[in-house]
Amino acid sequence: MTRLPLATLPAFREAARTENLRAAAEQLHLTHSAISQQMRQLEQQLGFELFERRGRSLALNAAGTALQRSVEAALALLDEGVRAAQMAAEGKVQTLRVTVLPSFAQRWLLPRMARWRERHPGITLELHASQALVDLQREGFHAGLRAGTGPWRGLEGEQLASSRYVAVGAPARAARVRFGDHRALAAEPLLGHAEKWGRFLSLCGCKLQGKTVAEFNDAGLLLQAAEQDLGVALASELLAADALQEGRLVRLSPLALADAGPPPVWFVYPPQHAELPALAALRDWLREEMAGSMAALAESGK
Repeated sequence: MTRLPLATLPAFREAARTENLRAAAEQLHLTHSAISQQMRQLEQQLGFELFERRGRSLALNAAGTALQRSVEAALALLDEGVRAAQMAAEGKVQTLRVTVLPSFAQRWLLPRMARWRERHPGITLELHASQALVDLQREGFHAGLRAGTGPWRGLEGEQLASSRYVAVGAPARAARVRFGDHRALAAEPLLGHAEKWGRFLSLCGCKLQGKTVAEFNDAGLLLQAAEQDLGVALASELLAADALQEGRLVRLSPLALADAGPPPVWFVYPPQHAELPALAALRDWLREEMAGSMAALAESGK
């Protein structure tokens, strides 16, 4: 088996990212000739080329693309090991960088953070809330909480929970609309996507009258609008769970839309982080909290 000249791998990673030797040299504080020599050394050692040369620019060929994936993962794991060792040497707490949807962070995760700190005081969570699909490896994240069907390319993970859409409103609105009176419900100002409301109302033989009064690209904003009594929301039961338990929202119908319900919640992470004890601790805690949340909701019948 050909042995890689390990000293050339950081240069290869940067050249692959920038597709320009001069730019890669600047990033690594090397001369152009030094990084060019490292690339020639790497290709000579391997016995095949990794780039297509196009004047001053480079483009990874099929062999280079295959190697880049492994090199990125290997160097990320080494970087993480160095950071962990440095923190251990300095007596610092360990930090996990996690990307999460804003709605999930606001409505479910943040209310449970005190319990996380009590359970794992030596592990700090650095949360990055974004609706964008973040590249975990490239951006240096240990894990992500995503809504979708999976599997996630290049990542390992597991589905934590699925949910349903339920009709909820503020207590004041619940006082005006009798539970299960779907004709009265359909006449209320409806919040959310019309297509989902159409599906929901068809379950009880009703039809959507016109359009909904407002749509939201964030489930947290939808639930906040319902709590402020701006209308009836068709919302994720999981994200509404705390508000239902605390009485800030009330279910207005026994029906639930499950077949076309919210995307399941997944916990995903790059393979090189699979053996991190801190990541395993977070995964187990999330699984436990998620199960407890749904069990409490089912027991209360709300």
